[in-house]
Amino acid sequence: MKKTVLITGATSGIGKACAQKFAANNFDVIITGRREPLLTGISAELEEKYSITCTALCFDVQDKAAVFSAAEELGKMNLKIDILINNAGLALGRDAFDKADLDDWQTMIDTNLSGLLYTSRAFIPFIIQSKGHIINIGSVAGREVYENGNVYCATKFAVDALTRSMRIDLLKYGIKVTSVNPGAVETAFSEVRFKGDNIKAEAAYKGYTPLSQEDVAESVFWCSTQPPHVCINDLSLTCLQQANAQVFFKDGEQ
Repeated sequence: MKKTVLITGATSGIGKACAQKFAANNFDVIITGRREPLLTGISAELEEKYSITCTALCFDVQDKAAVFSAAEELGKMNLKIDILINNAGLALGRDAFDKADLDDWQTMIDTNLSGLLYTSRAFIPFIIQSKGHIINIGSVAGREVYENGNVYCATKFAVDALTRSMRIDLLKYGIKVTSVNPGAVETAFSEVRFKGDNIKAEAAYKGYTPLSQEDVAESVFWCSTQPPHVCINDLSLTCLQQANAQVFFKDGEQ
């Protein structure tokens, strides 16, 4: 039977790459994001290229009412969800704790933490019904902090804790819960973090070859295709030149 995957934050980066990977493997896809024209374009592209059904839902994961309204809409459409990929997230600023912008902190908390809670809670009835799989996109920054990472790291530590607690609480339903934790990935992540400062964004990837969004999508897909009795609880991946959240070996270093 054909399966369906729902991916939040699917208009770019890892989310878009996941949508393409699953569609290429004959999954029907539900994509969400804030930018409706992009969602519509991606949906049409996936349907034409892969002959699958793609449903686009435009909402912001920070908006609790909008998230639950989208879940209600899917219920009325009698759509199922076999896999939920909580991908929507961002970093804003790279400032010391005493100088950071409080609005940046709030946006990261509302997106990375509250957004994951809202989408998981809203769509969990679908996952229970399908005995499906929840995959949360975390980060190696959720394992150890680094200088000026403060609240971003804190939100990703929370993703790790929530993933583990969800695994325990949902065990009785036969639901798989997985955390996929990438290191540096060359997407628009740094451009968003540095608020459009392309010089700083490009410098973040200088001197080494980072992961691509497709690399992460491959790992997410692999986690989702294990035998029914196998659950990958936790998967971390970095590029060869990155050891953890802090340590890189860059070109030209001895």
